[in-house]
Amino acid sequence: MIKAVIFDLDGTLLDRDASVQKFIEDQYTRLIECLGHIPKEKYISRFIKLDCRGYVWKDKVYQEMVDEFKIRELSWEMLLQDYFTEFYKCCIPFPNLISTLESLKAHSIRLGMITNGKGQFQMNNIRALGIEQYFEAILISEWEGMKKPNPEIFRKALRHLDLAPNESLYVGDHPENDIKAAKNVGMVGVWKNDFQWKQVEADFMIEDLNELLLIIQEINR
Repeated sequence: MIKAVIFDLDGTLLDRDASVQKFIEDQYTRLIECLGHIPKEKYISRFIKLDCRGYVWKDKVYQEMVDEFKIRELSWEMLLQDYFTEFYKCCIPFPNLISTLESLKAHSIRLGMITNGKGQFQMNNIRALGIEQYFEAILISEWEGMKKPNPEIFRKALRHLDLAPNESLYVGDHPENDIKAAKNVGMVGVWKNDFQWKQVEADFMIEDLNELLLIIQEINR
C-alpha cells in the first residue's frame, strides 16, 4: 500500500532547463553594461554548456566565463552571488505541478522531498514554486550532510514520515541518484522521463506529473 510520494526537485518538479535559460537571459540583460561586449547568445549558450545541467557548480562555471570572455568589471564571485540571490525569481515549474500535489493530498497521500544542492538556494526555489506547504519532510543535501545516492538520506526521509520503504514511491529524473538509489532502499522508483537518459531501470515511467495518482491507484488496487 503506497502511503507517500517523495520527490526529487530539479528536473522533476522544477523545470531546471527552462529556469536556467530564463535566468541567464535575465542576468545578461541586468548586467549588460559589464557584459555587453559579449554577444548575448554566446553568453547564454556558453553558460548552459559549462553548467552541464547543474552537475558543475557555478563557481567553476563563472571562473571559466570571466576568463574566457575577459569580463573585467565583474568578478566570478559577484556573478556567483548574483546567481544565488536572483535565480529563484526565474523558477519555472513543470506542467500540472500544483494540481498534482493537490490531488495527491486530497487522496491522503503524504508528500516528501529529497534534493541535492545548497540549502538556502534550494529552499528559495521551493518557495518560489509555491509548494513548501505541501511537504511534511524536505531534505536538502547540504543541510543533511549527505546527498543522493547515499541510502541514508532516503531512510531519513522515511523516518520523518514514519513509513516503510515499500509504502512510498520515489519520483526523480536521474537514473542513478534517484531511481536506482531509491529502489536499493526498497522504494518504488518512478522515473520522470528525461531525454538525456535511455533504458532507465524504473518500476514506472511518467511523462507528466499528473500520471502519478493513477500509478498509486494501480499499485494499491
